[in-house]
Amino acid sequence: MLSVSNLSVQFGKRVLFDEVNVAFLQGNCYGIIGANGAGKSTFLKVLSKKIDPTSGHVHLEPGKRMSILEQNHNAYDDFSVLEAVVIGNKPLYEIKKQIDALYADYTDENADKIGELQVQFEEMNGWNADSDAAALLSNLGIAEDLHYTTMGDMDAKLKVRVLLAQALFGNPDVLIMDEPTNDLDYDTIHWLEHFLANYDNTVIVVSHDRHFLDAVCTHIADIDFGKINLFSGNYTFWYESSQLAARQRAQQNKKAEEKAKELQEFIQRFSANVAKSKQATSRKKMLDKLKVEDIKPSSRRYPAIIFEREREAGDQILNVENLSAVTEEGEVLFSNVNINLAKGDKVALISKDSRATSAFYEIVNGNQAANAGEFQWGVTTTQSYLPADNEAYFDGSMNLVDWLRQYAKTDEEKEEVHIRGFLGKMLFSGEEALKMSNVLSGGEKVRCMLSRMMLMRANVLMLDEPTNHLDLESITAFNNSLKNFKGTVLMTTHDHAFVQSVANRIIEITPNGVIDRYLTFDDYMSDKSIKEQRQKMYAVNA
Repeated sequence: MLSVSNLSVQFGKRVLFDEVNVAFLQGNCYGIIGANGAGKSTFLKVLSKKIDPTSGHVHLEPGKRMSILEQNHNAYDDFSVLEAVVIGNKPLYEIKKQIDALYADYTDENADKIGELQVQFEEMNGWNADSDAAALLSNLGIAEDLHYTTMGDMDAKLKVRVLLAQALFGNPDVLIMDEPTNDLDYDTIHWLEHFLANYDNTVIVVSHDRHFLDAVCTHIADIDFGKINLFSGNYTFWYESSQLAARQRAQQNKKAEEKAKELQEFIQRFSANVAKSKQATSRKKMLDKLKVEDIKPSSRRYPAIIFEREREAGDQILNVENLSAVTEEGEVLFSNVNINLAKGDKVALISKDSRATSAFYEIVNGNQAANAGEFQWGVTTTQSYLPADNEAYFDGSMNLVDWLRQYAKTDEEKEEVHIRGFLGKMLFSGEEALKMSNVLSGGEKVRCMLSRMMLMRANVLMLDEPTNHLDLESITAFNNSLKNFKGTVLMTTHDHAFVQSVANRIIEITPNGVIDRYLTFDDYMSDKSIKEQRQKMYAVNA
């Protein structure tokens, strides 16, 4: 279907890919993974021919159509929402434009040409194009009354969904998507997972959402040392098997036959647990055919994220009474929020409006005034906060050792050896620890913020979209650290695996009150009575 041969990509002296040969076949979904800077997005741009490789070739089977999730969100601002979706099938759209142009200047001479084009249009299911596009938009949460709105007038987050509909439209033979779940809510991501898990053509996707990769991928394409290695199975299978292989490599005295048996038992156990979807069934067959030598350790480096508490908190953590927040324009973000956090709660704070959760964190951290209500922290609590926007922490110019030193409490903690230890845990070792704080990437800034939080040793952690900008290795280490943390956690994240594995309580804040349940995230989202309650609490404000 789609293949690359002898592909090399080099920028100056930096080699991203070296003589890569890989084929992507019909019916499979490939998750592209790799450390930050490994070249995931660059590889997608090479596949879609947006950039040329230094050497080598990309070959798409003749007659097949490729569709790419558009990253330029303003590219179609002059088109209506519905038309922007139909443009996703460019051959169909071009024929439609030709027919419209010929009808606009209709003559007997061009009647035959119109007839020929209409036959092609019908063969491409063109007469159902608008209705098919409208159905896609509705499934992605774009209300029907917005379908004829100009794209330039659309809210930025809704525009992302339109561009996703554009990529999916017309059943492309090869579908390429870079971070498709960004800015989507849980319900829309769930719909997309189901759509792709039953998609008959080829899908190539980059995502930091582990649950999404597990739900849709039949293969993992791992970028490492300038090469791309394909592995059967989803992300969790790749991660667990690579970790197992790494442990075995470290056990030099273990007999080869014992290692083979252990790996084979792992493959069989994982195969038995594969979900019962159309794509997962074929995935199970592939796993059954795996040989133990196909599983290899990864060279990835995982940060050492360990949250320790200076002291244990008492029973009273946070009490919130009748809290409300309203925007400057008078829009209600949340109201009548009453919450009492208990020791050991690991809470997923959710809302359909991300502004609501961010406002809540800013209020309880004393950075923003509430419009009504009050809150009180327990006297034995100490709080550490990771905001969604951390730019204010990096507006000065200092090296990372000095940057982190300003958050140390004692003279001993301010010692350079001590500070470098915390930075080293977050992969800032050696000269990396002397990087300037105002030139960091998004992921590096989050890792610095995590170093700061570890240094503070708080017993309450507040996290607003903590996985933004992090690579899969950092997300996995972060996730594991929160599962082991003995204190209280209040977090908001769109990472499904993160919230499902950590949270034991779900609190949803709405414009008309709060829903509060001691449930896992999956149980909360699948509960029919809660679904009905959620619809009512948001509908009142619609």
